[in-house]
Amino acid sequence: MVEPGDREVAGQRLGIPESLGVSTLEPGQRPPTTPPGRQVSIRVQLLDDVTEVFNISQRAPAKALFDLVCVHLNLAERDYFGLQYQNPRRMMVWLDLLKPTLKQIRRPKNTILRFVVKFFPPDHTQLLEELTRYLFALQIKHDLACGRLTCNDTSAALLVSHIVQSEIGDFDEVQSFQHLLHNKYMPNQDALMDKITEYHHKHVGQTPAESDYQLLEIARRLEMYGVRLHPAKDREGTKLSLAVSHIGLLVFQGHTKINAFNWSKVRKLSFKRKRFLIKLRPDLNSAYQDTLEFVMASRDCCKIFWKICVEYHAFFRLFEEPKPKAKAVLFTRGSSFRFSGRTQKQVFDYVKDSEFQKVPFESVSVNQTDSPLRLTLQAPVDDPTVTNGHQAGPGGPEAQALPSTTGHPEQQISGPVRQASEGMVVNGQKAFPFGPGQSSNGHQPSPINAHSSPLSSPLFTDAGYVRTDDEDEKCPTDKAYFIAKELLTTERTFQKDLAVITVAVLGKEDILPDSVRTLINTNYDPVYQLHQAFLKEVEQRLQQWEGRSNAHIKGDYQRVGDVMLKNIQGLKQLTSLLQRHGEVLVELERSCRASQRLQELCREFEQQKVCYLSLNMFLLRPLHRLLHYKLILERLCKHYPPTHQDFRDSRAALADISEMVLQLQGTMMKMENIQKLLELKKDLTGIQDLAIPGREFIRLGCLSKLSGKGLQQRMFFLFSDSLVYTSRGMTADNQFKVHGQLPLYGMTIRESEDEWGVPHSFTLFGQRQSVVVAASCVSEMVKWMEDIRMAVVLVEQSNRPSTDLLSTSRSDRKSPEEGGVEAESEEELSASRSSLERQSAQRGNTTVHVCWHRNTSVSMVDFSVAVENQLSGNLLRKFKNSNGWQKLWVVFTNFSLFFYKSHQDDYPLASLPLLGYSLTVPAETENIQKDYVFKLHFKSHVYYFRSESQYTFQRSVPLATCCVVSVVLSSAVWCCLQQCGVVFGSVVFGSVVLSSVVWCCLQQCCLR
Repeated sequence: MVEPGDREVAGQRLGIPESLGVSTLEPGQRPPTTPPGRQVSIRVQLLDDVTEVFNISQRAPAKALFDLVCVHLNLAERDYFGLQYQNPRRMMVWLDLLKPTLKQIRRPKNTILRFVVKFFPPDHTQLLEELTRYLFALQIKHDLACGRLTCNDTSAALLVSHIVQSEIGDFDEVQSFQHLLHNKYMPNQDALMDKITEYHHKHVGQTPAESDYQLLEIARRLEMYGVRLHPAKDREGTKLSLAVSHIGLLVFQGHTKINAFNWSKVRKLSFKRKRFLIKLRPDLNSAYQDTLEFVMASRDCCKIFWKICVEYHAFFRLFEEPKPKAKAVLFTRGSSFRFSGRTQKQVFDYVKDSEFQKVPFESVSVNQTDSPLRLTLQAPVDDPTVTNGHQAGPGGPEAQALPSTTGHPEQQISGPVRQASEGMVVNGQKAFPFGPGQSSNGHQPSPINAHSSPLSSPLFTDAGYVRTDDEDEKCPTDKAYFIAKELLTTERTFQKDLAVITVAVLGKEDILPDSVRTLINTNYDPVYQLHQAFLKEVEQRLQQWEGRSNAHIKGDYQRVGDVMLKNIQGLKQLTSLLQRHGEVLVELERSCRASQRLQELCREFEQQKVCYLSLNMFLLRPLHRLLHYKLILERLCKHYPPTHQDFRDSRAALADISEMVLQLQGTMMKMENIQKLLELKKDLTGIQDLAIPGREFIRLGCLSKLSGKGLQQRMFFLFSDSLVYTSRGMTADNQFKVHGQLPLYGMTIRESEDEWGVPHSFTLFGQRQSVVVAASCVSEMVKWMEDIRMAVVLVEQSNRPSTDLLSTSRSDRKSPEEGGVEAESEEELSASRSSLERQSAQRGNTTVHVCWHRNTSVSMVDFSVAVENQLSGNLLRKFKNSNGWQKLWVVFTNFSLFFYKSHQDDYPLASLPLLGYSLTVPAETENIQKDYVFKLHFKSHVYYFRSESQYTFQRSVPLATCCVVSVVLSSAVWCCLQQCGVVFGSVVFGSVVLSSVVWCCLQQCCLR
């Protein structure tokens, strides 16, 4: 016990003066002033079970106390939390921030307030600060320990294993067992000890932040996540429980959810004495009455739950804080209670657009069994005299570990500590040293629990340090680091793609026959295991490079060539397996031909969210990954000077991977062509034997065919032996109906714009019929004519007759003598005019459909370029009329952007096909005041994307350019190109390739 006269503030316990903790204030704002009046001490128990004492005026509103707690924690996303206490009727209620504290707490000396999570968002990735996620992890830990977060044994053991990994680090059999004996994380922990240690053993190398992330990821999927049950009964007297969440009102029977009422269906919530009433909006399809009635224990129980519902609805559903009602002149009706504070959208926008840099906070593991909490609290490395206009005190940046006055002598908190001078200026105010037990914000340590809380703000930021968005995070700036980071992000996506084949497909025993299953187990599983180990090595290397773990290590770990060399040498031993990947593709197709049920099962699997590409595309991923390694190593070798320590390993790895690519190039090209033919077969109806030996796909796209009814939109498919034209059919799978086939042997082609008066038209003269078609623009016409001429020359050189592609079972098949004009039904014409947005989910976003709706074309060369230029990583997205930027994990592949909340997600939230989009740099009139921003637009659809670094921007823009059909550069760029004397030749819009001179001009003049 510390004597009252010897008490120290939190900062003095660490050898530094107490910080004012004003990082969450707007620029120019002063810390919250304490209202005049007699001071009252209020005890608050934080989420780490530390009790702190705060002094407030007896007339101060509760918001003043809440602000003091948040300033003490240096918490920006404060609106997710609240203060809870037990009222005289022994019910837990929330402190109303608009009312004075002492009017709600009659006996403050005997009351302890609890600082806990109040609003649980559906996804923890909506929490932008790591400190907030850490506090949520502590809340989940509390809920699990007290039995409030119920789940099955597997989920419970997995949750505890992540908690133990976060607290003590990597698995050690003796230490982990002792730690679990001394700490109880769940009621039936003893029965699950073996399962917990088994899961903990699998988390080797996982940092505390990653463990907290996984903890929240598992918890948010549980049915009882964030649920606070309020006992009630229905009209029949059945015992139930009511709860509220972000989606609406929930009804539980025991711990099983039996019903949910979405906010959009609720018209009004009210209570009358002990009856809680839910008025629903009229719905003809609903079996419920207009008003639902539940009976609770008392009127106070009804009112408490009603207030929680009002606050949840306002926080998650409203855009801004509701304004107070005007006071009635004579009579009042109903409650005047309202939600006070920022809504979730306001919190989201505030933190993202705030001028303050995020708190450099990180929790770390310390190998001590009786220390429940460990934190590394980072201060900025630099120590300027003046930061953002405020004078900072001198001090050294050295980190030191200081013992805290706690009941556990082993517990210690380590972090960089800086001494501040007496004349420090913070936000325009001069900060002076305070006496024992005093501070500028009225906070003093609790005499009951005198050990320092790891959540104290002086630990998170050095004294007087003001967060600003203008200051960059302390991360490496070397280009090699960003190349290594690109390796990490793309490797994460690649491993998830491999898991679709080795885990998701093989996990469903009813899908694949034994022959295909054996081939996948033999040829894909070893590759998957190798890449799992490689991904873990790359993650650990990047953590060391960034300083997030083993921050004292430098030099030897700021490279990635040695890790890549080790992995590629392992891959070389699996070359024979990679060569047999084509057998899996062929065997799967053969099995699908033999079994109609297998075709249906594969089609059903492709409709699952995790299968965001076709199943055959995932089978090609290991071969495509070799191309990515080659490009990454080429950039590394180009960046490094020959004297660099990583140059030798990178060059050796590049030589090995180049040898493998050359050896597997034939297999890769053959598999890509087969995969494309099989994919097109799914999009076409009325065709047979498309994927035969010797046939190669060349181009697909949209052309207008001239017939007796004028120009009609058609989808053309150019193969090495014939040209097929189709239209959109009315099938359930949105397939294209084949109308005719033009053999290439003996075909001639000529422009016919003057002859028919149709812009961009040309005529195809076959041996049996002639067809007049028109392209959407000159460039499209040139591409089609060049590809057709090339295909005609090749087929004549091979002297191989064309194979009939049309199905012989078609009753409406036309004879060649009928000419090039065919009749169509009104249903087919109306189907051809249907929009992309109105299609069903089945095969509505394939490349064929996108080309149909965007009126463009792509070739096999374009597909090959897109395969080589795949990218993954974080981008900030903004819509045309939105205010804030949304951080998303974006995967660029197959001419599309796939959006995820984070790289941990199993399936994308949405996708954006890029064919037909234009790529520009935002103009000054668009008021995009950010760096590294590019703009994608198609008709009225506008998207802004912002990269996190210049390297990512320079990688993203050229790759996006490879997909857009037309690239529109601003006048400033064109002016720069003209001044530099850049001369453009023919531009292939399907895969736009700009010279290095052009990109150099763009980067220097426009894209800074």
